[in-house]
Amino acid sequence: MSEYTFKDIDLLNQQVEGKTAVEIIQWAKETFDGKVTLASSLGQEDQVLTEMIGSMMDVFTLDTGRLFPESYNLIADTEKKYGIKVKLFFPDAVEVEDMVAKKGINLFYESIENRKQCCKIRKLNPLRRALEPYKAWICGLRQEQSVTREGVKVVEWDGLHQMFKINPLAKWSTEKMLNYIKEREIPYNPLHDKGFISIGCASCTRAVKPGQHLRDGRWWWESPEHKECGLHSK
Repeated sequence: MSEYTFKDIDLLNQQVEGKTAVEIIQWAKETFDGKVTLASSLGQEDQVLTEMIGSMMDVFTLDTGRLFPESYNLIADTEKKYGIKVKLFFPDAVEVEDMVAKKGINLFYESIENRKQCCKIRKLNPLRRALEPYKAWICGLRQEQSVTREGVKVVEWDGLHQMFKINPLAKWSTEKMLNYIKEREIPYNPLHDKGFISIGCASCTRAVKPGQHLRDGRWWWESPEHKECGLHSK
């Protein structure tokens, strides 16, 4: 295949128009010479994608060191059900130790700047290492998830990592996703059944009440337009 660049975004989105999520995954594998990986947040969307991918490509997740116990159990259950190994990437211990020594164990509650620093050290830096061998990465972004994701396209250019990002479920509704999970008996985090919709670090995630937005349980002390950790910056 010819090497695509960010200038080909419209062309690539035309190529996936009308394709199912599974077909988009297969297209991504072929288009990018197999150098594609799923970055799983262990959320329901990524569990759907893991089921679709199976052993087709690598799956990894970021262990920030502050995940819920249920998230670790889900990794084990997922590996057992699909016969795969989920690669885990950890933050640099020295960076974490230095940050905590200077700003405290719960620095993220004190300012957006602190929270973003914590996300950078615990998520963004490990993500950069995880993506190094690949030409594109797949993730579970959906347009319905938040105000910051309404414009998500199936194929996007990740300027931070200089590679393509594929969102096979971009146009899926929450109802469609939940039905798919039920029909396929896909393992998912039991916290979802307790009001936790979007699950990240235990310190930065809480349950939402009926009628609240999907992302209201993440970084609830910040305004909606700030509720991204930087993983999906363009």
